[in-house]
Amino acid sequence: MYTITLQDAPADLPELARADAEHRFRRTLERALGGPEQTLAAYRAWTTAEDTAESEMAADDIALAKRWIAAAGRARGDAFQAMGETEAWFEVRVER
Repeated sequence: MYTITLQDAPADLPELARADAEHRFRRTLERALGGPEQTLAAYRAWTTAEDTAESEMAADDIALAKRWIAAAGRARGDAFQAMGETEAWFEVRVER
């Protein structure tokens, strides 16, 4: 399916806190988007949208990419609530 990993986290962040942040990010995404399959579809639409002109995309794909953006923003907020200010970010990797 896909994996989520926290990148550029503070060096002193305990492994339990890292795992908790990754779990909260995934949980919020899946709740907002409707489950793992829908999360993956939204992520794929977003990555396609990054490299494609809007005029070349189907309306459904544009809407799905926008849903990803909104859900990912909420998920970052939920995941980082206990960490405070950080430049860390989440990497989503699609398993082939």
